[in-house]
Amino acid sequence: MEIKSKFDHCNINVTDLQKSLDFYQKALGLKELKRKSAPDGSFTLVYITDDEHSFMLELTWLRDHPQPYELGDNESHICFRVAGDYDAIRNYHKEMGWVCFENTEMRLYFIHDPDDYWLEILPMK
Repeated sequence: MEIKSKFDHCNINVTDLQKSLDFYQKALGLKELKRKSAPDGSFTLVYITDDEHSFMLELTWLRDHPQPYELGDNESHICFRVAGDYDAIRNYHKEMGWVCFENTEMRLYFIHDPDDYWLEILPMK
């Protein structure tokens, strides 16, 4: 059997939904595409995406989980390619205090969001 698929979305849990939405908009230009909330207010799902809408990042906020998430030694990350002046974007991320790791030899760096998820930043190919 041959199965054909395409990426749809990835999920991360966040402790402060508005803070995370603000971060992803300011740091990467991502915008809210759609939102779903539980009738009892126990959770909110917000799907954010780029201008092409080819992939979504689902931010999940859980009312009954106010404490920070324990990410442990997990080295998973999401990678973003940015268009424009890569050095200017990196400097902006540095000024905002978001850069958490940089490898100048490989010309890449990571920023971290309010919940300490790491996001790899690469120039557009």
